[in-house]
Parts: sequence; structure tokens; C-alpha cells
Amino acid sequence: MRTLAAVMIAVSLPALAAEPFSPVVHPDRSVTFRIRDAEAKSASVQCEAFGSKPLTKEADNVWTFTSEPLEPDLYSYSFTLDEKHVTDPENPERKEGVFSSESLLSVPGGKDAPWEKREVPHGEIHRHAYRSNIASHDRDLLVYTPPGYDAKADKTLPVLYLLHGFSDQANAWSTIGRMPVIFDNLIADGKVTPMVVVMPLGYGDMAVVANGWEGRNKDGAWQKNLTAFDKTLIGEVLPLAESQYKIRKDRDGRAVAGLSMGGAESLQAGLLHPDTFGWVGAFSSGGIPADLDAAYPEAGKTPFKLLWISCGKDDGLIGANRSLHAWLEKKQVKHSWTETEGAHRWGVWRRNLATLAPLLFKEG
Repeated sequence: MRTLAAVMIAVSLPALAAEPFSPVVHPDRSVTFRIRDAEAKSASVQCEAFGSKPLTKEADNVWTFTSEPLEPDLYSYSFTLDEKHVTDPENPERKEGVFSSESLLSVPGGKDAPWEKREVPHGEIHRHAYRSNIASHDRDLLVYTPPGYDAKADKTLPVLYLLHGFSDQANAWSTIGRMPVIFDNLIADGKVTPMVVVMPLGYGDMAVVANGWEGRNKDGAWQKNLTAFDKTLIGEVLPLAESQYKIRKDRDGRAVAGLSMGGAESLQAGLLHPDTFGWVGAFSSGGIPADLDAAYPEAGKTPFKLLWISCGKDDGLIGANRSLHAWLEKKQVKHSWTETEGAHRWGVWRRNLATLAPLLFKEG
């Protein structure tokens, strides 16, 4: 054992001393992106912090770009080599999507940034693979259990069903959404009630993603997906989670929330099943039914513990969400409406989650 320990130390120390190849966050929060490619005639980097920037070819076939100082946050980025989209081969942190994947860049130093890792007790992420008979599709279900979760205890915990957006995979909230880090930090601070978080794949009908971004608008694919996902959530996801975890099965112990497509799915779940979900959150909801009266004729008859709706002021969906807010007011459905800074971006949704989470499962 002593010999093994010595070898491990000898190997690891040089690695710690080496600067990462890409991305490199400098003390002033500027970032250098690099990728090595001998064949490309042109290269660029796309990052949600600054758009698209050309890379300069330097020695050893290394293409590089250094940004201006960036605001502390978590950003997605990718490279284009000639016309080929690629992730950063030097960076294992990434967000996987249905149509493409992105690498992740963390620029630390943000004030009140609960998505930055701290030395606190950590929960666990569990992955389940199962067959959805409704969607005729094999899929993943991710579950976060908080620090100290005991599967053998008699006590059950409240549960949040957390839904991703269109083009995302089931792991979106656990990667770029930083849900586990946010909850670890806020639970440690005593701001969030310890809860289990269930993150399913949010497609009830895979036809909605079968033909790219435009496929969602063809042959009623969007509404078919919403209808089928509602059946999947109620008929498959809830029973699976409840059979595997010590979670509550009453409306006051269940919450559902999501972003964009997941926001529309959360609204649908809450408004159609108010006896199932007592707490509902919808961030930048996209694809909301045009005729809300027809879609949700029973809205308001069973008050929620909390119905929390938000959208960024620069989001292309702000008009639809303002109309939703006005409709809820007209129907006298008690809810909270928040317009935040920002557009249709994960930076907005991480903040939404960090704002909503402390409100869940709190009485009075």
C-alpha cells in the first residue's frame, strides 16, 4: 500500500502543476479557448457569453481565442471547424442535447451564486433506465437525493419533479442547470427543505424531436407531445419514483417545475391535476396552448400552495407569458408572477430554480 501511495503522488503532482489546455480562465476572468486541428481551414468558437468569434491558428496546429473578461456564471460553448460543430475535446464538462452537445465553461467569483461548488455535504444523483410504454422509447430518469437521505428510514421526503426544455436530454438540469450544486448549497444554508428531485426525459412522443427544430411545428407534434407527456408523467414517472424512493404521495408533498417546454408541461400537469401537485413552477414557458380556457377549463377550482411563473424581459416568449399571467388574473387563479432580467438562457433558469426552491414545501 505504501508503494502504491508513493506512485500515485509521483504521477499526480506534475498533472496538478500543468495549466489546462482549454478552456483557461485567467485571473481577470478573460478566457482562452484552444483546439488542435491540422486539417481545418477556418475555426471559430461559439459561446453564449459573447456569440461567435474566429479563432487564430498558431504553432502546432493550435487554434486559439481569448475573450474579454466575462461575468461570473456558467456558459455553454462549442467550436466550428470549417462547417463542423464539435465540443471541446479537452473539456469533459458538457451538456448533451438531442440535436447537438455543448461544452461547459465555469467563470467563478459570482456574488450570491449558489451554482458554484462549496465545501458542504453533497447529495447523490441516481440514474435509472426504463422503458416508456406510452412513448415506446427507452429512456433515463435521474434522481437527486439530498445529503443524509436514508432509504431505510420511515420518514418520507417531499419531491420535486423537474423538467427540461425542448432539445434537452434528461440530464440537462444536473449538468448545465447545476441543480445538485444549487440544492446542496441551499440545503446547507438552511434555505431549502430537504427534498428528492426527479428529472425525467420530457418527451411523451418522440416524433416532436424526430425532424430537428422545425419538426415540433409539423402535424400537431407539439400538442401530441404535451398530451402524451402528461400521461407519461402521471402514469410512469410518478409510480417509478414512488416505488424506488421514500417520497411523499400527497399533493402538498409534490411539486412540478420546468423551463421552456418543461414550463408548459409543468403548467399542464398542475392545471390538469391540481389534486396531484400542490406546488407548480414555470420558467419561460414555451408552447403554451393558444386557447387556455379550452385547455384548462377547471383552472382555479383547486387552489395551489404555490403557482410561481417567471420569464426574462428579453426572452422571445415574454409576450406569451405575460398573456398567461393576465389569463390567470382574469380566472382569479392565485399565483406569483416575476419578470427577471435576461433572455432564453440557462443563466436565467438557474436563478429561477434558486429563487423557487426555498419557497417549496413551506407553510404560511
